[in-house]
Amino acid sequence: RVLPALALSLAGAAPAAAQDPFEVQVYLYETVTKGYWNLETHLNRVVRGEKLAAGPVAATEGQNHLTFELTRGVTDNFEMAGYLVFSSRQGTTGELVAWRLRPRWRVPEGKLPFKFSFSLESAFLRADTYQPADITLEIRPIFEGNLAKFLLAANPVVGKSIKGPGSTDGLDFEPGLHIGYPATEKLEVSLEYYGSTGEITDPLPAAQQVHQFFPGFDYRFNDATIFNFGVGFGATNVGNTLVVKMRFGKMFK
Repeated sequence: RVLPALALSLAGAAPAAAQDPFEVQVYLYETVTKGYWNLETHLNRVVRGEKLAAGPVAATEGQNHLTFELTRGVTDNFEMAGYLVFSSRQGTTGELVAWRLRPRWRVPEGKLPFKFSFSLESAFLRADTYQPADITLEIRPIFEGNLAKFLLAANPVVGKSIKGPGSTDGLDFEPGLHIGYPATEKLEVSLEYYGSTGEITDPLPAAQQVHQFFPGFDYRFNDATIFNFGVGFGATNVGNTLVVKMRFGKMFK
């Protein structure tokens, strides 16, 4: 979900990291069906990123990120998700980075001229190796619509540290966009955008902003199983400039 992250957004590995490097995903409108579970496994690798540490925050280049996201459809219009976030990097074989909680609500279709849902995600960081904050909050509005055969989704994410370093700073703006086209009944090709432009009221200079573009695809094996793949390229020299991401989702009762 800027994070967004296997990201977005608020568990970034450096102050300028785009959205969430652990869950790199633009959310669509739908919530999980009432009474069902959805398990998503996010896996990505930072092929080219920050080569030097920034204080206690480790260099991002060469990091591997693994996130397990389990979501329960509680009502027809509400879901609740929990995450476990892991990473490996040079000198470590794997470590727990954070755990997260995310409620999400959606407005029933037909109530607005577009599809809309809304999530709040709290991340509880285990170490300052990936972000110095102790607790972060992500606010994610989710807009979805169609233009001819194209699926359009926008996540104008804002987030901040609410405990620890950075907690007195303002809200960071971390937008995400998705454009999808149904190439076949099961295959959607897509282009996604993830950005990090600094505080809403005081944006970073253009050269210090992060803008990433991910061409990729979603392959739906059936109504309950989906696989996503994408390769992200940075349009600036800040943050992670080459990232490979994958996501496997499975819904079950």
